[in-house]
Amino acid sequence: MTVFAALGDSTTAGFGDRMPDGTWRGWAPILAESVGARLHNFATSGARAHDVEHHQLPRAVALQPDVAAVIIGTNDTLRDPFDAQRLSGHLERTVATLRAGGAEVLTIRLPDPGKMFGLPGPLARPLARRMAELNAVADLVAARYDTVHFDAAGDARSYDRRMWSVDRLHPSERGHRFLACSFYDLLLQRGSVFARSGERPDPDPSSPPPSRAAMVLWMATAGTRWMIRRSTDLLPGLLRLAWSEWRHGSPMAPADLLDLQLPDADTVSGKVA
Repeated sequence: MTVFAALGDSTTAGFGDRMPDGTWRGWAPILAESVGARLHNFATSGARAHDVEHHQLPRAVALQPDVAAVIIGTNDTLRDPFDAQRLSGHLERTVATLRAGGAEVLTIRLPDPGKMFGLPGPLARPLARRMAELNAVADLVAARYDTVHFDAAGDARSYDRRMWSVDRLHPSERGHRFLACSFYDLLLQRGSVFARSGERPDPDPSSPPPSRAAMVLWMATAGTRWMIRRSTDLLPGLLRLAWSEWRHGSPMAPADLLDLQLPDADTVSGKVA
């Protein structure tokens, strides 16, 4: 049986796709079930790129997976300080190690969370630039290691409100199914046995969306706590970025992102740090 190792943060852990028994499912189990793979999900809520490399990767490598997913970066962009060069090293070493072990690796270009949060321009722009830097790094890693790379950032369906849960940060069940279907389609186009051995996941939700009353209750309870926690690190960081741009002039241009450099491939040993 195909072994599928999923690495990442709360999105891959399934947040936003709650099952009737109260547990989280998410896109990885949906994809694994559709193709008959045995899933080992190492993703954890709040994980950042260094957590994936140092804590999740060793456990995944021990399984010698046929397929692995590395979807990470949202927490890195939402926290301060943000260091794209350091993030690139964590991501490259993780992907390089999995590819060296023979795994097909799934990666992603993440959509801009500021569009879903509805942040005002001075705060949304720095967050969008962080995501652009993250995606530039992900593109370089994907090209270097020939990963199955899904451009969620460039797919208009990613910004459909129905794809997102009430917190507007995690996918809804429909959004998780969208991710599962998108990766399945890319694997099939690639001629992967992983996809040809199964069936395309059902894109339609199996559970009804939360009621308005449930959404209001979440915002009044868990949502308030979530915003308070984020306000202690994200908001000050975004305010500093916005102030710096206003004070020192124009921000980084998109073309400047091409100057981001990854470590030379010869320096990546394939060993788990």
